[in-house]
Amino acid sequence: MTASTAPEAALGVLPRADGSAKYSHAGYTVTASVNGPIEAQRRDEHAYEAHVDVIVRPAAGVGSTRERHLESILESSLSQIILVKNFPRSLIQIVLQVEDSPENDYVNTKLIQASLNFAIMPALMQTAILALLSAGVPMKATATATAVAIGHQDGAKKAIVDPSPKEIETAQSVHVLAFTSHDELLLAESEGDFTVKEWDDVYETARKICCQSPAAKEGMDMVLDEEQGAGPDMRNFVRSTMESKVAADLAWK
Repeated sequence: MTASTAPEAALGVLPRADGSAKYSHAGYTVTASVNGPIEAQRRDEHAYEAHVDVIVRPAAGVGSTRERHLESILESSLSQIILVKNFPRSLIQIVLQVEDSPENDYVNTKLIQASLNFAIMPALMQTAILALLSAGVPMKATATATAVAIGHQDGAKKAIVDPSPKEIETAQSVHVLAFTSHDELLLAESEGDFTVKEWDDVYETARKICCQSPAAKEGMDMVLDEEQGAGPDMRNFVRSTMESKVAADLAWK
């Protein structure tokens, strides 16, 4: 599958779920369903807050330690923005099904499963956020995520936004960052060797993608910022996706 330059999303794709979303970007397509708040089993029950349960299903085969690691990271991050204390002894379940991925993502599966798949993390996070919005789950903020790699291009070190699996293999370091709609850092996962200066560059690049103001763009323009080459405006993308869904739902009135 050829990686797309602009993200695409659709809400309400699964009629039997409380909320659902389908998201495609950087060669990945993920579908998410959200159910809840619902009654939690006794082993998952928390007396003062809801339990957020994330299930990641790979595009091929069965889940492994890699998916369990991704689930743990997503559960921790999403629990920080969902108003879990509003629903004690309840369960909010998020199921993320990877439908498509870059062609070489599952080549040499044993080696890939031994490490965290950084490239897919932003797609999983973004799909989960859109599905939660579709389900109307109360949240204190939304979130946007992106992946940035430090690699060599034209003989110089550069920050590569939304790197492909091949670029990740040759990169010096790979980073995944997520920011809330209040411009607060929600998630930061890194792998590889990097200096403090390189980390600062990655942070600023990711922050610009995730936090740039919607006013900086006109209308529904979600294309890449050609002048800066930073990547898609993710916050404006989420906003426009929700605006389109609300407009479609109210079209009959």
